[in-house]
Amino acid sequence: MNTFLAIIKTLSVGALTALQVSVGAFLIAALCGLALALARTFTHRRLVQGAIAAYSEWMRNVPALAHLFVLYFGLASAGVRLSPVTAACVGLGLVGAAVLCDIFTAGLRSLHTGQREAALAIGLTPTQVLRCVLLPQMLRVTLPSLGNYGSQLVKDTSIASAIAVPEIMFYARNLVTSTFETTLIYLAAIALYAAIVLPIIWGFANVERRLGVGR
Repeated sequence: MNTFLAIIKTLSVGALTALQVSVGAFLIAALCGLALALARTFTHRRLVQGAIAAYSEWMRNVPALAHLFVLYFGLASAGVRLSPVTAACVGLGLVGAAVLCDIFTAGLRSLHTGQREAALAIGLTPTQVLRCVLLPQMLRVTLPSLGNYGSQLVKDTSIASAIAVPEIMFYARNLVTSTFETTLIYLAAIALYAAIVLPIIWGFANVERRLGVGR
């Protein structure tokens, strides 16, 4: 038991880094994904639509690890050096932007167009319509998908150990190399991931229930 607790204590240092990468990547994904979704929904130029579609397909269908290698090793060979954590946040965030672009686009398109027209008719500016009418409703619609993405993102941080990000699996592999307590160490890693992911799932579910009251 003492050995298991000691392993958990060591891996907890990596859990903090995993959370840091998850939050950073989520913010990048949310901001870029929302910008792409707005452009896809309200811009009808074929060039813009084609570029967004190409970006989405490329990022979703190429392994995230390949993007991390390009950002960390590829840019370094060109003289641009990113820290492992920065490369992980940017790489996972850009991949997530393609995912959230589709989620946000579906949420925006699910709203009745009459709401936007009515809001403009009563004198609201396009920015006010977006901020006060469309985005709050879109958030309610997309919240379950956002929760699923957030929990998946935490688990995806495990691949960042391949570029030396000191997260949970990075410490786990180092411990296995030095102690050979393979089963115990990876069970501890699983327990830590569950301890992070389950509260995220419950938190999003609780917010979803609250937003659904009175609908």
